[in-house]
Amino acid sequence: MDASEFREFGKAAVDFVADYLENIRDHEVLPSVEPGYLVELLPKQMPETPQSWREVLSDIDRVIKPGITHWQSPHMHAYYPTSTSYPSIVGEMLASGFSVVGFSWICSPACTELEVVVMDWLAKFLKLPTQFLHETEGPGGGIIQGSASEAVLVAVLAAREQAVRRESQLHPELSEGDIRGKLVAYSSDQSNSCIEKAGVLAAMPIRLLPAGEDLVLRGEALKEAIEQDVEAGLIPVICIATLGTTGTCAYDDIESLASICEAHHVWLHVDAAYAGAAFALEECSQLRRGLDRVDSLNFNLHKFMLVNFDCSAMWLRDSNKVVDSFNVDRIYLKHKYEGQTQIPDFRHWQIPLGRRFRALKVWITFRTMGAEGLRAHVRKHIDLAKQFEDMVKSDTRFELVAPRALGLVCFRAKGDNEITAQLLQRLMERKKIYMVKAEHRNRLFLRFAICGMDPKPADIKYAWSEIESQLTEITTPQLITRKAADVTELSQHLSGLQLTNETLER
Repeated sequence: MDASEFREFGKAAVDFVADYLENIRDHEVLPSVEPGYLVELLPKQMPETPQSWREVLSDIDRVIKPGITHWQSPHMHAYYPTSTSYPSIVGEMLASGFSVVGFSWICSPACTELEVVVMDWLAKFLKLPTQFLHETEGPGGGIIQGSASEAVLVAVLAAREQAVRRESQLHPELSEGDIRGKLVAYSSDQSNSCIEKAGVLAAMPIRLLPAGEDLVLRGEALKEAIEQDVEAGLIPVICIATLGTTGTCAYDDIESLASICEAHHVWLHVDAAYAGAAFALEECSQLRRGLDRVDSLNFNLHKFMLVNFDCSAMWLRDSNKVVDSFNVDRIYLKHKYEGQTQIPDFRHWQIPLGRRFRALKVWITFRTMGAEGLRAHVRKHIDLAKQFEDMVKSDTRFELVAPRALGLVCFRAKGDNEITAQLLQRLMERKKIYMVKAEHRNRLFLRFAICGMDPKPADIKYAWSEIESQLTEITTPQLITRKAADVTELSQHLSGLQLTNETLER
């Protein structure tokens, strides 16, 4: 393919994507395919000779699109939003065109320095403590990781290595193996699965502590667990708190957790993958309490900032602790400017060596949307969730399971779990909207998250109509059965009364 064909293919692809996103409401949010559908449709070997890009684009429409779950549909209400926008898509295209691998400054100075700029922009937009800014004199700063899973794993690994070094100095009689065998970490039983996985990858057990009745993890629970472990001879390493838990978007008590972590020299990381966007809103300023006392935190731009996946911001109070833990140098990685400026070599802040030019799509999106536009986008999600919450409250057949949090509403049909399970099954079979279930204390509930590229009030009405109509379909037969039983009982009762009257007359 030469440049001329690339221009044709690229323009056709842009038109294809624009048409798809513009008409996304026409598609059922869930695909109607069975496992293995694509394997049967495609050849078993790659083509021996080149094929026309027109054939390829035609097949994308014919065999790929039918197997897509439409994440950008406003009828997508599962998990959390994974956002995109036209500016971000253009930024992704340009980054792919440049195709740099920016593991060090010399590999593409703009790749590293633009990331420094946009991470400081974002920290200021979210009103984070100045300790996380690159421009502030000190070891703190931010980096773009691929996902929250990567950010959490980086924090866990760095905290682990720092603990091993500290304990080796305090207890020289212990071998490194002995120390590593005593390490333990903590999080909430409401935290994301990536946290538990980070413990597996780091070969360090993570205790999932029970959250309170309100699904919030507080310092008291952490204090009790740490004291038990210290008494048993274990070494506490890190606590991963969550601002916006996966199930109900609950907010852990950062201030009380920070007090316990500081007292026991435990690294405190905050996973704010979803709710971190609310830091930018003054009406949500309470969520920022205690962030000046944490060691690291992460926030997914691909959830709320109109930047497409993958793009997760991570900030460190002391990046030297990560660099010291991960630094592996080779002669081919050195360059003459190394160590001469305050500009970091981000390869020391992450798991892989290579890194994508993600900052470009962030920069383009921030400039074309502006801080005002980004705040308006978050507030729109909140307003739409309030609209859905009011609909739930207005129908006596439903109940809320937890307070609405940002763009998430957790609700269920009143009665046995079976009713809610049947409701979700019918919704999944119809494929008009997509939600997922969760459970707490043996109560099954549904999570309704505001998602999609451009959700509108009409989309919320559409979803509610689908939900309440399907509950009616489920409960109407039960109502008829109950009424029939009532009629039978009444008839029998009247018959009994009639017999009694006849007896009296005789």
